[in-house]
Amino acid sequence: MEALDELAVALRGRLIERARSGEGGVALEEEVRALVEAEAAPLPEADRRALCERVVLLARGLGPLEPLLSDPAVDEVMVNGPASVYVERRGRLEATGVSFAGEGELLHAIERILAPLGRRVDEASPLCDARLPDGSRVHVVIPPLSLSGPCLTIRRFRREGFSLRDLVARRTLVPEAAEFLALCVAARASLLVSGGTGSGKTTTLNALSGAIPGAERIVTIEDAAELRLRQRHVVRLEARPAGLDGGGEVTIRTLVRNALRMRPDRIVVGEVRGAEALDMLQALNTGHDGSLTTVHANSPADALRRLETLALMAGVGLPHAAVREQVASALDLVVHQARLPDGARVVESVSEVVRAAGGIGTRELYARGRALRRPGPGALSERLDRLRGGGAPVAAVSERS
Repeated sequence: MEALDELAVALRGRLIERARSGEGGVALEEEVRALVEAEAAPLPEADRRALCERVVLLARGLGPLEPLLSDPAVDEVMVNGPASVYVERRGRLEATGVSFAGEGELLHAIERILAPLGRRVDEASPLCDARLPDGSRVHVVIPPLSLSGPCLTIRRFRREGFSLRDLVARRTLVPEAAEFLALCVAARASLLVSGGTGSGKTTTLNALSGAIPGAERIVTIEDAAELRLRQRHVVRLEARPAGLDGGGEVTIRTLVRNALRMRPDRIVVGEVRGAEALDMLQALNTGHDGSLTTVHANSPADALRRLETLALMAGVGLPHAAVREQVASALDLVVHQARLPDGARVVESVSEVVRAAGGIGTRELYARGRALRRPGPGALSERLDRLRGGGAPVAAVSERS
């Protein structure tokens, strides 16, 4: 840690002591300026200004985490107690020299995140999901559930998001697959993006949404709002957890049902992870085709099976065969994503959903390192033929993506 940073931490401690003793009462900036002038007068003017900025940042922001969150190369910050802070840069985990003075300081930073959102954590409710004002996702676990002290995970949010062109530049996708997926989205094919945690599903979903024509009305539904669509006509819905009294919860399933009454051309669900899968399938089978979502799964075939299982969790008593039929009718493509050992995120495969032996299966159209194949006869081919027959130029679709 630089000498200026160490001094800023020490001065912030002085501010806390003065606040506890009842001193102060003036604006934070003025109090910090007076403290710096009194304690660091020998420093040059430029250093004193920089010191003031750092002390204010520590007092008002997230303390020692602020420099990490200001680093554009950091994708995720993981705090495993006050003395252990890791970051993810370019897909790799790295230990940092950052630490908190103690559990109290870490809990104070957590409170500054949650308080403006009307949420809190305590022994009665030791888990919480939230997000920062810039959209970054936050997850908090505190004792007694966490044995290593308060744990804080912040997944950085990219304000602009990536386009399909960006994914090609980062070698997540090859150009041929990117153009094919853009055409599929424009042709109103329904896509499911699958993969493990941290594999880049939401990033790919956001990029795919760029191929939706700008004139369409899009409704996005998420647990914590992360998607940033570039179209003009976008309605963003976010789920809400139960309040301290146990009431007021609004689930993803409720939002999916509500979205159907909002005259959407497309519905984009950030992630399907529960009974809302059944409502999503019914929407796709009743005129809301062309929608996009993600699911945790290890392969395209596993993604379809997981979607069936989640739909059965709705508890409406539908036979398994009926749910499987809905999955087969609703989805056109499964885009499977993975994170490689070196940290790179890649699209491993693109598969079309096909009917097989009285059930459903997948037919691989693209695999990493192999050439792209054309879809077989069926609903997807018909959609692409209608798009081309309608005169939509391929170049225009590619440019939007």
